[in-house]
Amino acid sequence: MEAKRSPRWYWQLHWQILIAMVLAIPFGLLTGVQGAEAVGWLGDLFLRLLKMVVVPLILFSIVAGVTGVGNLKGVGRVGLKTVIYYLVTSTAAIFVGLLLANLIHPGDPTLQGLAGRPEGIAETAPSLKDLLYRLVPDNPVEAMVYSDDDPQRAPNFLGMIFFAILFGLCVLALPKQKRERVASMFETLFGVMMKMTSWVIRIAPLGVFALLAKVVGTTGFDAFASLGMYMLTVFSALCIHTLIVLPLICFFIARRNPWRYARALSPALATAFSAASSNAALPITMESVEKRAGVPNRVSSFVLPLGATVNMDGTALYECVAVIFIAQCYGVELGFVQQLMVVLTALLASVGAAGIPHAGLVMMGIVLGAVGLPLEGIGMILAVDRILDMCRTVTNVFSDSVGAATVARLEGEAVRWPGPAEDQEE
Repeated sequence: MEAKRSPRWYWQLHWQILIAMVLAIPFGLLTGVQGAEAVGWLGDLFLRLLKMVVVPLILFSIVAGVTGVGNLKGVGRVGLKTVIYYLVTSTAAIFVGLLLANLIHPGDPTLQGLAGRPEGIAETAPSLKDLLYRLVPDNPVEAMVYSDDDPQRAPNFLGMIFFAILFGLCVLALPKQKRERVASMFETLFGVMMKMTSWVIRIAPLGVFALLAKVVGTTGFDAFASLGMYMLTVFSALCIHTLIVLPLICFFIARRNPWRYARALSPALATAFSAASSNAALPITMESVEKRAGVPNRVSSFVLPLGATVNMDGTALYECVAVIFIAQCYGVELGFVQQLMVVLTALLASVGAAGIPHAGLVMMGIVLGAVGLPLEGIGMILAVDRILDMCRTVTNVFSDSVGAATVARLEGEAVRWPGPAEDQEE
């Protein structure tokens, strides 16, 4: 029997998205704000489609993932490995940012004139009580709702995930017959949402083109010259973590070929870059990790939604570099203890940051306040935050995906790639 031919390269999704990104940059530069407004609504419509599927996808995938593990002991084992991975990679990312910020020293006192207090910046860190209140929603349905009045406000994903995990654990505690019936129902619902996601993904190239063209047409590149060293520091740190640290974990622990794994994730990474939102990219991330990279659903359906909410390597790294940069601009030398405080607060702030555009910027005030720096300093980095937000979201999504492969390997799952038998790895 003749083997089925692969589709031509221009029919493959990752190439279509790459072409869309390449075309969007000159389009945005040539047409400016007028062009951005002309195509921007298409990008917004694509984001609305992703938001439409992301809430039920998280709910059904978490419940299906917990019930698919089989027993309460198995859930605890997978959860512990996932949390350890998140803590290790986020801490490593912060130290990479800290090292480069001290080596490059991008801060320039002449940039103080850019400072201006933006709106919506947190002044104090949330208390333990606030965190627990957010973790345990009084209304799980309300926790899943986007706000039409405030498009930047995301649902309470942390509370929604807690409810879904608790629901799944209670399903596992049911008698066998009832447990299997409920688990089968949620597995079917999850399958329906993945099918809907695959339909939405088909228009991803158009959405990516519109989103990127809007960003380029609106912001341009005027502000990049004055903040060039700051951008170089953040981008270099993100590259080190994304192209060295995470691939080493992927190769030595997950036992995956990092290049091949990243290529399988290319649709998700491109969407993350253009949308600057790990939550918006989650449907495509799950599709890529499961169907293109072969990570089993019982692991990915638990690890990825949790990672999109609490695992923010790129955000933590960015917040660390930004605070050191602002301190240098104000002529403030941060000692060892203060830099250690930056590390700890950046880690906590990254966990609390929502997976939406500019979420890391909103949480920046917490880190600044921890070392006594003025909140007005955030105004220095506003002009280039969007492009850096897009870059750090790629790091966030890639870290989540490597985490899924890592936990799967630690759970004893064989490394398999979708496709012919000769392509499988042992």
